Amino acid sequence: MNTTSLPSPDSLERQWFVVDAADQTLGRLASEVAQVLRGKNKPSYTPHLDTGDFVVVINAEKVRVSGSKVHSKLYRRHSGRPGGMKTESFAHLQARLPERIIENAVRGMLPHNSLGRQMFRKLKVYRGDTHPHAAQRPQVLALDPATAYTR
Repeated sequence: MNTTSLPSPDSLERQWFVVDAADQTLGRLASEVAQVLRGKNKPSYTPHLDTGDFVVVINAEKVRVSGSKVHSKLYRRHSGRPGGMKTESFAHLQARLPERIIENAVRGMLPHNSLGRQMFRKLKVYRGDTHPHAAQRPQVLALDPATAYTR
């Protein structure tokens, strides 16, 4: 029987990666980022432990979606009060808070429990090409060229 290896907390080395979201397709970008946050790119991956790395996403306002999703994709949130549902299209949210688009896409691809919330805290999304994490010396995360927006 194959058993899952348990890495000790001292042996976990968290790296920092930076991803440029300019002209990347939203879902393909989010799935690659979610895999790095989970730690699936490492040989020490363990399903029930947080072995992932930190990811910094820049140029969040330049992410793309295909087809007519710019106008038809809706983001919903609820205040908890009766009649408190608010909806917003992709184009409007991209103009107002582009970071939230990538955060929602990545959050949906992580586990929906306390482990997923712990992984999500390692995601940093910024509008524009500057970020305050230069001291961590993040490496550029090479995404698959097929995931680039080709329209």
